[in-house]
Amino acid sequence: MDTQGGITVQRALELPGLRGGLPEVVAGADRLQRTVRWVHAGEVPNIASLLKGGELLLTTGLGLGTRPADQRAFVRKLAERGIAALVVELGPRFTRLPAALVETARAAGLPLVQLHREVAFVTVTEEIHTEIVNGHYALLQRAEEVHRRCTQALLGGGGVPQVLAVLAEFSGNPVFLETPDGQLLYAAGAGTEGADPLQIWEGLRGGRPAREEGPPAGTLLVDVPGGGPGTGSVRARMVLLPVAAPLAPVHRIAAERAASSLAVVLMQARQEEELAARGRGDFLTDLAEGRIAADDAPAQARVLGFKPGATPLLPVVMRLPEGSGLSAGGGWAVLARAVAEELASVGVPVLLGVRPVEGRVPLLLGLRSETERTAVADRVAAALRAGVERAGMQRPGAQPPIVVVGVPGGWAAASAGLRHAAETATAAQGLTDRPWYDARRLDIDLLLWRLRDHPDLAAFVDRAIGPLRDHDRRSKPPLLPTLRTYLAHAGRKAETARELHLNRQTLYNRLARIGDLLGTDLDDPQTVLALSLALRAQRHTSEPS
Repeated sequence: MDTQGGITVQRALELPGLRGGLPEVVAGADRLQRTVRWVHAGEVPNIASLLKGGELLLTTGLGLGTRPADQRAFVRKLAERGIAALVVELGPRFTRLPAALVETARAAGLPLVQLHREVAFVTVTEEIHTEIVNGHYALLQRAEEVHRRCTQALLGGGGVPQVLAVLAEFSGNPVFLETPDGQLLYAAGAGTEGADPLQIWEGLRGGRPAREEGPPAGTLLVDVPGGGPGTGSVRARMVLLPVAAPLAPVHRIAAERAASSLAVVLMQARQEEELAARGRGDFLTDLAEGRIAADDAPAQARVLGFKPGATPLLPVVMRLPEGSGLSAGGGWAVLARAVAEELASVGVPVLLGVRPVEGRVPLLLGLRSETERTAVADRVAAALRAGVERAGMQRPGAQPPIVVVGVPGGWAAASAGLRHAAETATAAQGLTDRPWYDARRLDIDLLLWRLRDHPDLAAFVDRAIGPLRDHDRRSKPPLLPTLRTYLAHAGRKAETARELHLNRQTLYNRLARIGDLLGTDLDDPQTVLALSLALRAQRHTSEPS
């Protein structure tokens, strides 16, 4: 029996040191399978305060006291401390253990042993401690054997399922690998009568994630580390369920050894996954930049698993805002996997890549017809943003990623469409009013973005809306948001007032004030055009918006 590297009270009594004292169990005979973690000898009345639990206490009884009340209190305190057993050597202090002592031990369920012959406590201590140390060593040897088998499985070309299978065979119970939030990744082993491990999982988890339902009693949970050195992050979690038999401490030790192997496997898989995603991103970028001819692109795409047939291709680019939690050095595999899983429900062929340096995720999708562009774009945009959120890259309060959709067409059109969408996605940073943007509708923003470093653009913005910007720095309420909303609604005052939650007279007063500050007529088409351009250009200049 595994006893956390200790031995049982029964085993301790069978060792030569205590056996030579002719031990007699006078209480707690049904508790002799308790684990002895350590041995302590002492004769002081307050010895319970010196113990931590799991000790086998040796004494001649000098600290027990002479009054029954003291003897009862002595035993109760030891029982409360959770010691494994109390062994009293008979002699000058007691020729027979007092009834108060025995009765209290029986009531507390504490094993009480009297020795009829004198023993050397130091010999007893050495024997039991040697046995405990040997037990620890035996546990480590068994766990190390599991680790060796896991390593052999990996060297033989196996992966996560093979490692879990080794651990399941060793424990005699099913083993699962789940995400930190309780989603099942892998399962191995069977329960009683060869039950399917997935059925066991559903039965014991009740179909609910681990974070909502605590694991069954006796379950072992072992974290699989992830991330860089010193991050303390958890990549996955192993779950050993006690279905066919109880789980012992040696199973935890073995699981911890196996977790180190799994960490290496998952890290390697993540690196391979990221390399593959980058490779697809490189292909899409080369296609966009004209480094791959349209005639050669289909064959190269097939190698990457993209086989859309002769259907129209829809270019899409997602760009993540700065400070999204991604860098050129990591996190992209997690994002690519999460986005790919979300896109699986879209129902069309998808080629997805990543471009860490530019902070972009380019895609090509195979449409059945050009008429489904809008419907597919809606689903793709939702899937992309859901993937970003699942990957933990959408921080509270941060701007969402920008999704730009190009024009469907053949491979030649896809090349130009990807390039246009990529540039437009950069120019669209800061826009938050739509789940996705049609690349054609942002051509003005793209033109203004290309002119962002030209001094004439900043001068134009300053001439057009400078007075309003200066007013908003000094006075309340700010007027630029009112103008921006008014122009977004093409001068429709009722819709503008509704969105700003203003009554009409208040809106009229603000519009009149804007006209006075700018010295212009807001009903003049040329003025409206200039102001619209200035507000859009403001995002690309150094002026605050």
